[in-house]
Amino acid sequence: MKDLPEGFTVPLHRALTEPIRLGGAPRALAILNGTIAAAIGLGLQQWLAGLLLALGGHSLAVLVSRRDPHIAAILARHLRQAGGWSC
Repeated sequence: MKDLPEGFTVPLHRALTEPIRLGGAPRALAILNGTIAAAIGLGLQQWLAGLLLALGGHSLAVLVSRRDPHIAAILARHLRQAGGWSC
């Protein structure tokens, strides 16, 4: 790669290659978790259950995301395939 002529290499910013995260969790999972926790906490007036679900779900999403940053896309593709949850 050192012998390439000028113009064949481009600096690539790290933000263009990493998935978008909210608080360390993938954006889609964080939004889904927050929506479900808010629905339980506000809609059903189960404040403690909503808070525990939000904290537990977000912590789980962060832990899983550290192992595989593309887990949200993998999970969505798995659910779209025939069979759904069956393993």
